[in-house]
Amino acid sequence: MNQTNIATKPLFEPFTSDKLDLPNRTVMAPMTRGFSPDGVPGEDVAAYYRRRAENGVGLIVTEGTGINHPSAVSGASIPLFHGEASLNGWAEVVHEVHRVGGKIVPQLWHVGMTRKKGELPNEEELPVGPSGLTLSGEQATEPLTEAEIVQMVEAYAQAAVDAKRIGFDGIELHGAHGYLIDQFFWEKTNKRTDRYGGDFVGRTQFAVEVIEACRRAVGPDFPIIFRFSQWKMSDYKAKLANNPDELARFLKPLVEAGVDIFHCSTRRFWEAEFAGSELNLAGWTKKLSGKPVISVGSVGLDGEFTSFAGANTTSLDGLLKKLEQEEFDLVAIGRSLLMDPEWVKKVRNGKSDDLLPFDKKALQRLY
Repeated sequence: MNQTNIATKPLFEPFTSDKLDLPNRTVMAPMTRGFSPDGVPGEDVAAYYRRRAENGVGLIVTEGTGINHPSAVSGASIPLFHGEASLNGWAEVVHEVHRVGGKIVPQLWHVGMTRKKGELPNEEELPVGPSGLTLSGEQATEPLTEAEIVQMVEAYAQAAVDAKRIGFDGIELHGAHGYLIDQFFWEKTNKRTDRYGGDFVGRTQFAVEVIEACRRAVGPDFPIIFRFSQWKMSDYKAKLANNPDELARFLKPLVEAGVDIFHCSTRRFWEAEFAGSELNLAGWTKKLSGKPVISVGSVGLDGEFTSFAGANTTSLDGLLKKLEQEEFDLVAIGRSLLMDPEWVKKVRNGKSDDLLPFDKKALQRLY
């Protein structure tokens, strides 16, 4: 059995919840890779995830995978989560990860209005969103009809069923960064006046129906992780909730719908979310919801991922302090793990000098 470096011990305590047990607190963050031709993950993708599992990652969250809707993704090499070929590919990923003792969940995704007209894989399909508005607020298409929304909810539920059937350990719903579910949350992209619109609590209705449908589909014991963010890819200063009271009201319907764990996406984990407290978004979410939370954002690196530039390694002391204080429960690592599949093992063994700085060339291959 590997000895854990005493300085990093909080990161390697087991995690236990009512539906998910993990050997440590590390999570591989979902990162779009685009190495799945025609939406089908192959042996190289399976090996990519296996390498992280065999080097000690507690939980792997896959890159975003497209639900069964023709405009769910942007790009012919983004993996899909429907159709025999794609699901067989994901079944092999699960097999490889489980074979070395790892745990893995797929991130279920629809990009909504961030998709541009004419993009593959279905270039004739238009982008869709709650009000047909781009993230800059421009009218690009017609709003989704209620019937179309119901079909979308069913597509998420079917993906959840398929995830359970092929052996995944849970699911993550992508409700962050200005993609479809987040477009329903955000007042700039949701101008609806029906039950899917209104104030910031009313705008949670689509997410609530997706979560409820997934919960009905997979039963009471299958973990549902929900990822959300304040910021959008188009607006780093955007806010869904401006204070703890608003955040509590936003989270309540999601908890009641069936979320087990919240994945709280920030660009820098060390930044306080609201004035008057050092808690980050994950810390506030845990405090207000009572649910376990995953924190994320430039872990182990000195530059945020949204710059898409290189970044040097940096101390984990601040992260470990927050974790030891139980501000959050799990830590998602992105670019560090993208660059180095042995990152978790090196940290566990106290080999910080062997950690690799992030080089953007890592985006071009599967290490």
